[in-house]
Amino acid sequence: MTNKTQEVVGIHFPFPFPPYPIQKDFMAELYQVLEAGKIGIFESPTGTGKSLSLICGALSWLRDFEQKKQKEEARLLEPGADPLGGGRDQPPFSSSSCQEPPDTLRPAGEPDWVTQFVQKKEERDLVERLKEEQIRRRKREERLQQTRHNAQLKYATKRLRQEEEETESLLRLSREMLASGTQAQQLEQLESGEEELVLAEYESDEEKRTAHGVDEDEDDLEEEHITKIYYCSRTHSQLAQFVHEVQKSPFGKETRLVSLGSRQNLCVNEDVKNLGSVQLINDRCMEIQRSKHEKKNRAEEDKPKKRRQETKAACPFYNHEQMQLLRDEILVEVKDMEQLVTLGKEAWACPYYGSRFAIPAAQLVVLPYPMLLHAATREAAGIRLQGQVVIIDEAHNLIDTITGIYSTEVTGSQLCQAHSQLLQYMERYGKRLKAKNLMYIKQILYLLEKFVAMLGGNIKQNPNTQNLSKTGTELKTINDFLFQSQVDNINLFKVQRYFEKSMVSRKLFGFTERYGAVLPSSRLQPKLTGFQHFLKSLQPGVTEAPVEEDEARALRPTSPLMHIEGFLAALTTANQDGRVILSRQGSLSQSSLKFLLLNPAVHFAQVVKECRAVVIAGGTMQPVSDFREQLLACAGVEAERVVEFSCGHVIPPDNILPLVICSGPSNQQLEFTYQKRELPQMMDETGRILCNLCNVVPGGVVCFFPSYEYQRQVHAHWDKSGLLARLAVRKKIFQEPKRASQVEQVLMAYSKCITSCGQVGGTVTGALLLSVVGGKMSEGINFSDDLGRCVVMVGMPYPNIRSPELQEKMAYLDQTLPRAPGQALPGKALVENLCMKAVNQSIGRAIRHQRDFASIVLLDQRYARPSTLAKLPAWIRDRVEVKATFGPAFAAMRKFHREKSGHSLHHCLSP
Repeated sequence: MTNKTQEVVGIHFPFPFPPYPIQKDFMAELYQVLEAGKIGIFESPTGTGKSLSLICGALSWLRDFEQKKQKEEARLLEPGADPLGGGRDQPPFSSSSCQEPPDTLRPAGEPDWVTQFVQKKEERDLVERLKEEQIRRRKREERLQQTRHNAQLKYATKRLRQEEEETESLLRLSREMLASGTQAQQLEQLESGEEELVLAEYESDEEKRTAHGVDEDEDDLEEEHITKIYYCSRTHSQLAQFVHEVQKSPFGKETRLVSLGSRQNLCVNEDVKNLGSVQLINDRCMEIQRSKHEKKNRAEEDKPKKRRQETKAACPFYNHEQMQLLRDEILVEVKDMEQLVTLGKEAWACPYYGSRFAIPAAQLVVLPYPMLLHAATREAAGIRLQGQVVIIDEAHNLIDTITGIYSTEVTGSQLCQAHSQLLQYMERYGKRLKAKNLMYIKQILYLLEKFVAMLGGNIKQNPNTQNLSKTGTELKTINDFLFQSQVDNINLFKVQRYFEKSMVSRKLFGFTERYGAVLPSSRLQPKLTGFQHFLKSLQPGVTEAPVEEDEARALRPTSPLMHIEGFLAALTTANQDGRVILSRQGSLSQSSLKFLLLNPAVHFAQVVKECRAVVIAGGTMQPVSDFREQLLACAGVEAERVVEFSCGHVIPPDNILPLVICSGPSNQQLEFTYQKRELPQMMDETGRILCNLCNVVPGGVVCFFPSYEYQRQVHAHWDKSGLLARLAVRKKIFQEPKRASQVEQVLMAYSKCITSCGQVGGTVTGALLLSVVGGKMSEGINFSDDLGRCVVMVGMPYPNIRSPELQEKMAYLDQTLPRAPGQALPGKALVENLCMKAVNQSIGRAIRHQRDFASIVLLDQRYARPSTLAKLPAWIRDRVEVKATFGPAFAAMRKFHREKSGHSLHHCLSP
């Protein structure tokens, strides 16, 4: 495949093959958005090469930006140059070292000599910053060049690691010999490893910026952040696919790319990775890092304060020299996550931290978008957005994603469990804790007690056996909830800061992990027996039978205080931006408190404010009004900064047949409202329509229902009426499973059936897959070619209007957003937009490449409304045909598939 360089409006776009015209337009518009520092909403249907257009368009801009920046640097560093430009255009500096503009306002009446002095100083400072940046860049390039040509470096660091281990072993033996005869006086003898569970003294309520878990000798890992592109998508598989596209692109050899992921994906320490649970993996990783630093501090002591057994070994992969090597290896060549893990194992370096150390020098950072959208996670990962570019792909659910990230729910069972654990912790270590620690622990216990009381329960009783006198759902503002629960006198901001600095949730998790499933040998068994029985009572299905140690670890509860910590943080949200939902469901253990974020823009605002440019892209972005109004306008983005781009499809116009069918073969009007869709005649008419469609559509037919429950009802009705048997004459019937683990199995059987039917012939011409909107098959699954020759939408998948969350969101939008003349209220528009987003995602499963063809059938007369048709993707909307009766619709379907399949289908209209 030869690289072609495309030139659009004077811009050169390297491309692996001659691009489609819509790809040229996409890249040109993307380039302009990044150059002008705007917010772009880009829609490009699946099969149009969106990923490659994003890669070549964005990296072409970054290439040109870096070249202009270096030219400007060279000009400014020339002898006699005017660094401040003398009125000329500002240089394109946006790295953190050159963010502050040199021209600042001077006080009125300032003497000329003062102005000249300040100006000269600014010129000198700017030149010094530029020189430092050049030196850093030259060193980085030399280091990467050395790494590129010297594969033996990894073996050198391996030898260094072995030497360090031998030295550490000798130091440990020396400490043990010194400690062998020493018995220090203490309050109470602690078991080995237990001292790390005790909270350190909490010195101040003031927030301090301290680097946790980083050695002084690791400071040189920190580099200046160059201008880069952060590319985000929903899943790790989508990110891996994007990285492979980068590798195949013309930029694959020269781009410094780093893939970020969770510890669960990147950990190479088998002892930690085998813990399975994300929470356990995170906690053990932090624990063994602390072990490393504690051991280092103890080595400097003259003698130990108390006798202790050997401390847990530090992670052998967490070594800064090894991670420096891995950082450079990452930057030398584009690698996906699997290649990164393999490289980490070979070099004995942690890919999780090594990838983070590579962020400053990277040009392209690939990461899941919850990692970028959640402020605390973003900060912990070392992601800096100031002056950078963010591209959010697969962004059709962006608003829901932000809402989900910051909405949190805690159950009555978790509240009681956390209270009991924290109380036991305080009883065990109370004499060792300083006053402020005890004060905050008592405040947290008080909060937990009052939250349980708000649900109508008692913190001192088993939540499983507490039946609530009052049931139902109640919704409150944040202020009302805090006032009515009698915790409004507690400063939740200080409590939140205490959680962050003291790491009390992690300490408590270590405590319950150690004693949550008490083994017979434990010396704390008599003291914690009641605690153990209480914990077991909160876990249905846990028997009293003795368990092995590995099984005991699996049965230990995860830390409920970590969940509650998130809930408490959410309660610091501004009163107008969130609500608290009290759900009382019979017993206290089943009841819950849920924080609902109403304004996702409050968290997205920081992203658009800091970034140079933001691109929101997807295959189907309609209706775009949600992004403009709920996300961007509410985040303070001016309308003129937002650019919309929507391109057509690459398929010929006659390769798609979108139909709205308003009535069935027996002239039954199709309107699948909640009141009508369960009527027998409506379900019968749906079955008759599908029977006719299956007679003329070859290969696979995918039929989407509004919910799993309605799909089950229709299937049962067809089975009873005999319609299921009639359908099975032409298509073998499959149903979407509820379990995600079974999806692959069903898809393979569905695909195999279609392939075999196409080869052997016979009466069965393919398969019918009954799916659910918003389910496993409606996103991320490709029904290309014969797997999806027809997609059928049964009804309009409106969300549950009775949901208190949706009702509150509608009321919030009605109060917040202006109502356009002649338009529906914003809350009502939200409901239809949610419905049409789900429809657009589902019908986009069929057409996957340029030569593909398919028909799309929308079964509901409400689709014929102009306002609804306007919310379909442009490439469908421009070609849709509305059929009032079924006869003309069936004739159009038969003609379309007869011509596209290349052979006659001798089937007639069923009665």
